[in-house]
Amino acid sequence: MKKSVLLGTFAAVGVMAGAASAGTLDDVIANDVLKCGVSTGQAGFAAPDENGRWEGFDVAVCRAVAAAVLGDQDKVQYVPLSSKVRFTALSSGEIDMLSRATTWTLSRDADLGFTFLGVNYYDGQGFMVRKDLGVGSATELDGATICITTGTTTELNLADYFRSNGMSYEPVPIETSAEARGQYLSGACDVYTTDASALAAQRATFENGDEHMVLPEIISKEPLGPLVREGDEPWGDVVRWTLNAMIAAEELGINRGNLEELAKGTNNPEVNRFMGTEGNIGEMLGLEANWAVNVIAAVGNYGEAFEEHIGEETAIGLSRGLNAQWTQGGLMYSPPFR
Repeated sequence: MKKSVLLGTFAAVGVMAGAASAGTLDDVIANDVLKCGVSTGQAGFAAPDENGRWEGFDVAVCRAVAAAVLGDQDKVQYVPLSSKVRFTALSSGEIDMLSRATTWTLSRDADLGFTFLGVNYYDGQGFMVRKDLGVGSATELDGATICITTGTTTELNLADYFRSNGMSYEPVPIETSAEARGQYLSGACDVYTTDASALAAQRATFENGDEHMVLPEIISKEPLGPLVREGDEPWGDVVRWTLNAMIAAEELGINRGNLEELAKGTNNPEVNRFMGTEGNIGEMLGLEANWAVNVIAAVGNYGEAFEEHIGEETAIGLSRGLNAQWTQGGLMYSPPFR
């Protein structure tokens, strides 16, 4: 495996960025494993299966990066992290990257010393209630007890929404998805609020999911995506362009089924550059020429990964919506491979 030729000395940016290593790419190659921070368990996004193998839409990003850098999607050490400790784990170097339903905000980007590398799911905060509560809108939740994850944008959004609508609520603080599920189902709170995708994932695990409903209001923008420590541009480029590879492959018509045929050459120069049969994109990233091919072979293109883990035919049942390609009315858009 070819090591990065782009290493340099980077000045520490911000207090938390001081722990950033300027050689994470070389470290991952030397260790022959990617340490990837994920959630403590969220159906469809990141959870171990019956054999203990981590699977899910966020996990697919970890696998894709391992495939790009190490040529093997299974060379990943998954580190389950709560919302409360995820940033400390990344800042301290306990993990190489975070792929854990984390919202890209100005303060996290500019003040905490992290670099967000794109969006793998456009989401928004919603509310879930029992149908027998007799509520049809979030505007009817005045005085409700609400389960909410601490240390998240969800906490701040909730306070803003209730204040702007002249309502009050009683928070029931939680730290993990499992705790949220238990508290909500036990009746400790009337409402559970978090990203709408997470609500769909939670309801899919309920024994009587049809007894619960997600209210129509979406009260925030939650662009979710992977992030790394600030000050390590070569590593950030690798993770960023791995995600872009998944998105671009769908637009270019590249999928698991046609990789072998496309590798023989096409009349589309961008496809050829993507496949590594023209140009030197891999070399620019410090990777092998076929790095992007390894990504798609491992996890599929963005659409394939979406449908496999959280799409309409899965228990999660999410439609593409904003996460459709830009050519299909969505927001998924990759810069060109050139």
